[in-house]
Amino acid sequence: MSLRMAALGLLAQQPGSGYDLLKTFDKSMANVWPATQSQLYGELNKLADAGLIEVTHVGPRGRKEYRITRAGRAELQRWMMSPEEDPPFRDASLLRIFLLGEVEPEQARRHMVAVAEHAESEMKRLEALRDSIDWDDSDSLFFGRAALEYGLRRGAMEATWARWVIDEIGRRRKKL
Repeated sequence: MSLRMAALGLLAQQPGSGYDLLKTFDKSMANVWPATQSQLYGELNKLADAGLIEVTHVGPRGRKEYRITRAGRAELQRWMMSPEEDPPFRDASLLRIFLLGEVEPEQARRHMVAVAEHAESEMKRLEALRDSIDWDDSDSLFFGRAALEYGLRRGAMEATWARWVIDEIGRRRKKL
């Protein structure tokens, strides 16, 4: 469902082709909801079939430009105001943490080092992305920046937390 809403949201901000949307996904929305080319193009076809977007122009080599319809905008706004419809939170990485007691302590420590290093690497990537964008005063860029800021803060928290777990694994090993 969220890829559908991500595509609708981008088209609400600005009409574009599948290629245009994919570039925008790669630069910004992939930090929130990644999508492959085949997933995005498949979703565009479904959205058009449902009347939520329409083709406004077909160019050379069949390049289609899309825009959101009134029905699409209404569906996007309905979804945005209905967080109770979101699926339950699931996080495979936290399930791994929960089950780390099933491996040797050194394996658990190595896993947590990898978690911390990955979080720190993601923070650097997001900082570079943040620094590469000319943040004007538009609403779409403001809320894009807000999502990016969430990613930065979550990464910082995850790195700090992972380093805490690593320290605690060390303390536990000293007790044994």
